[in-house]
Formats: sequence, C-alpha cells, structure tokens
Amino acid sequence: MASSKQYLQFILAQLSDLTDVTYRSMMGEFIIYYQGKIVGGIYDDRLLVKPVKTAIEYMPTVVYEKPYDGAKEMLLVNEVDQPKFLTGLFQIMVDQLPEPKKRKNN
Repeated sequence: MASSKQYLQFILAQLSDLTDVTYRSMMGEFIIYYQGKIVGGIYDDRLLVKPVKTAIEYMPTVVYEKPYDGAKEMLLVNEVDQPKFLTGLFQIMVDQLPEPKKRKNN
C-alpha cells in the first residue's frame, strides 16, 4: 500500500518549526531528509526513522518495524501528533546520521 500525500503533508506540518526538512517520493512512499541527511521515511502511512542510539533513547517506547519486505528494521514513531516531540527527535538524531553519499559524475 502506498502512503498518502495527505499523511506526508501532516508530518511536514508537524515538523514546520524546523528548517531544511525535505522529502523525495520513491515508489509510492516518501523518504524524509533533515539537513540533507536521511532521517527515515513514510511507509504505508507510518513514520519510521533510522534506529540511531539517540532516537532509541529519546523515544518512550521503542517499536521496530520493517518499512517493506527485505528492508532493515526502523523505529516506528507513534507520537506523530506531538510537534515538539517530533522536532526534538529530528534534532537529536541529525548528528548521528551518516553524511549523504557523493554522486560520481560519469
């Protein structure tokens, strides 16, 4: 099942206090970026984030879910209706996220 544009807009509105939040549509789902780094994504209308140490410590309950069959587990964010929680989560995660890979010019 693909994610809805309405759910994406809801999540982006919850993160509106942050600058530099972007997304990319990919096969009916959405990859979420913060400061150019992949934080996670929206899969089947669920917000999933990378399981970095700070995110695991920050979240009140840690639930691992796979975004799709064959993928690595990510953290399910249940507190999507709490903007302060979400912005705090993204802010504490960003330093532990890998730098984007540089594309090679052919």
